[in-house]
Amino acid sequence: MNLFEENTNENLLPYGGTLNYFGKIISGKEANYYFKRLYEAIEWRNDEMVIFGKHIVTSRKVAWYADKNYPYTYSNTTKNALIWTKELLELKQLTEKLTGAKYNSCLLNLYHSGNEGMAWHSDDEKTLAKNGIIASLSFGAERKFSFKHKTTKQTVSILLEEGSLLVMKDDIQTNWLHRLPPATKVKLPRINLTFRTIAP
Repeated sequence: MNLFEENTNENLLPYGGTLNYFGKIISGKEANYYFKRLYEAIEWRNDEMVIFGKHIVTSRKVAWYADKNYPYTYSNTTKNALIWTKELLELKQLTEKLTGAKYNSCLLNLYHSGNEGMAWHSDDEKTLAKNGIIASLSFGAERKFSFKHKTTKQTVSILLEEGSLLVMKDDIQTNWLHRLPPATKVKLPRINLTFRTIAP
């Protein structure tokens, strides 16, 4: 397992996709401001999913925002998008400037502590643009983020800093799984924004 902490925009995957870590793109004071505004202003809801016919409600909270009322379905449940807040638009514009891509939607996650995480999965829903770019902004607690190749099982892990930007693109969702593993020593909350593109 490789744990990357340094800032780099080089591809951190050995094959089968592109993973770029820009490091901190937002200063500490400004990152704290955005964390507070997102925590208070976003319409957070507990995530719901249906797995093997069982309805599950997570402690983690989520929100779905977009240009239009796009539906987004994953884990057998559908969310309808809310319209951008002022802060989300500001962060979207900054992310678009740095990545050179356009995004029409954003899935947000609120993890209250390191006890909450995300299991192995790929963001390969049919409504998303094929091989589209997903840009991930992190606020709050630093957390490890891991990737596992679907065939070789090779893993790569990255420490996501507060105010940092991570970009997944090309065929990464086809070939790799990713997850946010639990970190019981982390007591502070984390907010994650994943800007993405719903296909027309």
